[in-house]
Formats: sequence, C-alpha cells, structure tokens
Amino acid sequence: METSNNNPSTSRKRSRSEDNSAPESNQSHSLEDNLIFSDTMVALQMMRAQFPRIDKSLRREKVLRVFKLNTGQDDHALMFMEDYLKQMKRAVKSMETKKQGVFEWFEVHVIHSKPEPCIGHQELLSLLSLGGKVKDEDISLLINAGLLTRQLIDSEMYWFAIPNIGSVLKGLTQGRKELLSLLNRKKYKEMMLAILEKKRLRLSPLDIRFHLRDLLGSGHLKTIQTPSGLVIRVVKN
Repeated sequence: METSNNNPSTSRKRSRSEDNSAPESNQSHSLEDNLIFSDTMVALQMMRAQFPRIDKSLRREKVLRVFKLNTGQDDHALMFMEDYLKQMKRAVKSMETKKQGVFEWFEVHVIHSKPEPCIGHQELLSLLSLGGKVKDEDISLLINAGLLTRQLIDSEMYWFAIPNIGSVLKGLTQGRKELLSLLNRKKYKEMMLAILEKKRLRLSPLDIRFHLRDLLGSGHLKTIQTPSGLVIRVVKN
C-alpha cells in the first residue's frame, strides 16, 4: 500500500456548501487519526518501507501468501496462510468430488514449497507427482475449485488464487468507481473526510475506509489538511 499524500494548506478561503461544514472536534480527531495519523498508520508506513525484506521473510516462514489480483495491473493481496488453508478446505469440500487426493497433494507439495504468486505447468505437475500420478483432469479440478487461474499471456503459467473471492473483487472494482464518481461530481472534486466517511457505498460490501486507503495508496486520491479538518481530493491525471 502506498502512503497517502499529505499536502497541508491553510490559505484555502473559497466557499463550499456541505463539503465545508466543520465536523465536531472529537469526531474529526477520531476520523483523522483512524485514516492518517494514528500509531497504527505509522507502523504500516514503516512496514511499507521494509516491505521487500519483511515480505520474503514472512513468505519463507509460511505466515503469508501473496496473490495477484485481476482488478488491476499492480493489485496484489496478502493473506495469512492459516486463513488461506481454511478457505481452501471450504472450497474443496464444496466440490463434492471423490478425487480428494489432488487437493491434498496441492496443499502438501505445492502450497508449502512454492511461495511465489505463480507457477509453471511443468513445475506444477512435478510437485503434484510427489503425491501420486497426475492427470490433466486433476489440474482442471484445481482450477474449478478456484485454487489456480491460467495466465492470459502465457497458457503454461498459472496464478495461485483465493477461492470464492469473486464477489469481493467485484465490490473492490465497483467501490473504487463509485467513490471516485462521487468525488468527481463535486465542484472541486473533494469532500471533507468526516462527511465522506459517513457515506455508504451502494455497489461494494467493503467499508468506505477500505476504499479510501486503497485509492490513497494507489495515488488516485490525496489528503489536504485544512482548519476544518482533512479534505479528500481527487488527484488530477
């Protein structure tokens, strides 16, 4: 996650209607701390600076897995290995297939030895074959269970996938568009954070604060400190 772009401004005097209404002091403080200035955020910024080293360490220790998402070129997800394995088991159980062996081989011989987000066809076959004889239909089972997806640019490569994540990814994409559309309709393409955070997105099940951090991190939004509190503004292309 990219850090937000703080650009203090104390000389802004143009009038606004609802966007310039001053929030209650205690609420404003809480919202601003929650989004930008809390100890948690400082810790996340420190982690971001150290991310390449921490990421490799946690992957080697099998604490985290990294997944490539199809919602954007640079979109990735981090998931605790424990949670991923539980999600995988639920997905396998819903398959109601008698061929459970390939899923066990996948967990034991592939997941725990291949921390990267992708894997080649031959390497996948080689690792699965440590558990038993592999057939083409076994690979199809892994794909149908949502554990693998084929790369579009190379049919011999697969992305590791999170099962049953489709609705979340749909909400992520639609929530981004809805939030940006909301801000772009404003005269100055901005809103007070205290007002914006009270909005409910119609097209996403995710909390609006998630989308704010997502768009701040990707550089689509920025924060501006004003006497009335934080303002969220769309970054011009």
